[in-house]
Amino acid sequence: MIRPDDLDHCREVIRTGSLSFHAASRLLPASVRDPALALYAFCRLADDEVDEGQNKTAAVLRLRDRLDLAYAGRPMNAPEDRAFAAIIAEFDMPRALPDALLEGLAWDAQERRYATLSDLRDYAARVASAVGAMMCVLMRVRCADTLARACDLGVAMQLTNIARDIGEDARAGRIYLPTDWMHDAGIDIDRYMDSPQATPEIRAMTRALLREADRLYHRSEAGIGGLPRQARVGIWAARLIYAGIGGQVMRHGCDSITRRARTNKAQKLFWIGQAGVRACGAAVMPRSALIYADPLPETLFLVEAASKGQPMRRRMTSVLNTLADLSAREINRGNGSQSA
Repeated sequence: MIRPDDLDHCREVIRTGSLSFHAASRLLPASVRDPALALYAFCRLADDEVDEGQNKTAAVLRLRDRLDLAYAGRPMNAPEDRAFAAIIAEFDMPRALPDALLEGLAWDAQERRYATLSDLRDYAARVASAVGAMMCVLMRVRCADTLARACDLGVAMQLTNIARDIGEDARAGRIYLPTDWMHDAGIDIDRYMDSPQATPEIRAMTRALLREADRLYHRSEAGIGGLPRQARVGIWAARLIYAGIGGQVMRHGCDSITRRARTNKAQKLFWIGQAGVRACGAAVMPRSALIYADPLPETLFLVEAASKGQPMRRRMTSVLNTLADLSAREINRGNGSQSA
């Protein structure tokens, strides 16, 4: 499907550019791992084109043209493009999914700011959940409930990244903290951007992002059982490794400005071991009611696109959503007592 030399190139891109995903991907079966590496390499290329280019708008437009060529079966002569075109042909990848990623990158090019947590989830849906939905397509999973939980995981991962990179983003002229939160805390955003400080208010916002991420990590777990059995350990590993980054931020007192949270090889190996335990345990336990929780409103369009309009199962919406909220509240309470 994917040319061996193109796959080798994609593998090297991820090995050097995304250590957390590279570690988790090694646990995926080859039938999923190889196209996943190609997918992530293309997404990484897209992100770098916009993030590092001098003209971000032009970079987004070039990426749109590259997507057009890939979907026309005439990809640009580059390893990532050829590999992504092969994925499109083999897996019938809905165009709406990479288009959503492209829209998120366009928002970055516009230096868009996000007023509310919902607005921030809109952004995370595009730059992260779209990738999660594409991963499901690579696993040939089109179940809407499972897709909804994969999108939860994508938003959680992106919120973790944002919480970790607050200082780095501010020094680069970017802000992803909801601006309504900043205004409510009496923070002048322009002054903050000139000299970011790890004030108690900024730390509290960081903690709030991580707690929202924890809520979504918990919701996402119910969907892992809907994935192919051989892929579950790898996805569990990704979930635990990224949540571990958030745990490091918490241990640093939610100061992401004077220091950047990092995880080491020993920690990754521990989480990978935990992933194996959880995947085995989940195989013999009843499925959580959280599998039937409604998609986040911000990710519903991705679920509909990836499931190709397959209806979500009938559910007792009010009861199941109440159970989901209670379960998430309990997780948040436990996280609060641990950080106290």
